[in-house]
Formats: sequence, C-alpha cells, structure tokens
Amino acid sequence: MGISRISITICLLFLGVFLPGVSPVSSDEVISELSALQSQSATGVIHLSNELLRRVLSLPKPRPFHALVFFDAQQLHSKPELSLPTLKSEFALVASSFQSNNPNQKSLLFFFEIEFQQSQASFELFGVNSLPHIRLIPPSASNPKADSIAMDASDFSRLADSMADFIESRTKLSVGKIHRPPLISKKMIMFVIVVILIWIPYFLKKLISGKTILHNRILWMAGAIFIYFFSVSGAMFNIIRKMPMVMSDRQNPAKMVFFYQGSGMQLGAEGFAIGFLYTIVGLLLAFVTHALVMVQNRNVKRFLMMLAMFISFWAVKKVVFLDNWKTGYAIHGYWPTSWR
Repeated sequence: MGISRISITICLLFLGVFLPGVSPVSSDEVISELSALQSQSATGVIHLSNELLRRVLSLPKPRPFHALVFFDAQQLHSKPELSLPTLKSEFALVASSFQSNNPNQKSLLFFFEIEFQQSQASFELFGVNSLPHIRLIPPSASNPKADSIAMDASDFSRLADSMADFIESRTKLSVGKIHRPPLISKKMIMFVIVVILIWIPYFLKKLISGKTILHNRILWMAGAIFIYFFSVSGAMFNIIRKMPMVMSDRQNPAKMVFFYQGSGMQLGAEGFAIGFLYTIVGLLLAFVTHALVMVQNRNVKRFLMMLAMFISFWAVKKVVFLDNWKTGYAIHGYWPTSWR
C-alpha cells in the first residue's frame, strides 16, 4: 500500500540490471528476439518495454550492438511546438533506411521507441524529463543515465538528416540515403497524366487564339511577387521541415513566441516577417525603375525617391537587426576614411 507501482518497477530494474550475482542473459537469445521484433515492425522500429529494456541492459558488456531510443509521450502529440509525431515518423524513416541500405548490418544497430505512459520507470532510469529526446546506448554502457549519449535538441530541426549524422558520428555506422515515400501515389500520377492528355488539345486551341490566362500581364506580375516572397521568406524550409508558425514559451506556456533566438531553428512567423521586409524593398525597387521614371514633376519624383530610399533603409536595417539578434553575428558598415 505504501509503495507505488512505479517505485516497485524501478527497484526491479535496479536489481535486474545493476546488482551482481544476477545470471546474465544470453546475447544470441536477445539478438534473435530483437531481430524477430525488427522484422515484424513495418518500419523496423521496436517497441521498447521495461522488461525488454532490462534484458538488453543485462547483456554482458560490450554488447554486440548499439541501441537508439526515441522517447515518446502520446499525450503530448497535440502540442505543435514539440513536433513529436513528425520526429517519430522521421525516426522511423531513418530506421527503415538504415536497414534497407545495410541489410548485413541490421543487428549492429537497433532502433527503439518507448512510450511514457507504458514505461515511466524507464524514463526515470534514463533521467528523461523533457521531450523530444533521443538517446544512444553504446555497447559498453552500464549506467543508462550516465553512459548513454543524448542527441542535442538543437539538431532536431534537420529531422532525419540530423539523426543520421548523429548515428554516423557516434557509432561509425553509415545510415546511407534516406528513403522518403513519394508525395503522391502511382495511381494519382497516372490520373494526373490522363487529365493532362485530355486537356492538351483544348489548351493548344486557346493558346493559339491568345485567350488563355497565361496572356494576362497582371497574373504574371502577381506570380512573380509571390515566387519572390516564397523564396526569401524561407517558406520551402518551413514546408520541408514542417516548422510551426509559432510556439509556446517554455518558461511561460501562456505566452506565444514568434521569433526563435538561435540559428538552428526558424519559425514560420519570423520567416514571413523577413520575407515581407524583403518584398517591400523589391517592390520599391521595381517602382523606382519602372514607374517613377514616368513622373514628369521633378519635385514629386525627388520626394518619392527619398521616401523609397528611407523605407528601404528601414527594412534592411530591421533585417540586419533580426539577423544579429538571432545568430549573434554583427554586421557593420565601412565608411570612407575622410568621413570619420
């Protein structure tokens, strides 16, 4: 009654792993079991329980394999700032890619995922108190908390690529190419091809007559502005990395963070803010070179030119200030010696 189930589990783990006199588990037996679980998993990621972790840690050192563990909590999947579902799927991609690229080395590195509600004692054993979290258990590790290697949280922004780099730097095993599933299925590709083939004769007829949407200059101008904004705002990075627009402040969850200080991550909101400033400068440059030259009044032309220069200077200054705040790298101008 006075001892919780968690405490009992922790004690059992301690007794099973660290106390001398406990008969060691056969390495061949555990490896055969892990290989079977690996082949049964669609992605090659093995679900790690307290009992299975105890058996793995009980193997005589050095073990014949490395173990990479992804710590998960189902109740935190709804928090976008943690990106746990995305990181979990990227972890599975690394596991399946490693096994397909290295069929003869599958037993040298096993990928595990462990869930908080089911294995709270294992979380405490590793000293994990925040997510996302990935740990590598080397073959010689005796103490899970002290001897295992945690992946730096700042590296999660690169998703599967950073996980592969972490594995290669710590285990000397090459993951190889990350095999990502295609964005659209083969059936969808065939459907699109059929639609295009049916549509081509109608399009050619309209194109020859000059009555297509492609002959609209306003559309081309709007498209050019959109592509420019899309490029300078880092939108492609946000889409590929599935970055959130904003995130909650870890110190004050009620406060929203729009700008993340640090070069390893970029939020969607800050990318759009920088893209907006760059777009202002680009539009003003286009205005000066294409519209302002048509103005006849010299005073009006001079005023608009000075206004465009002032706004452009302000926008660039904001970009430089944000870059300095985010990365810590200072940018300063070089003035002629005679001006000093």
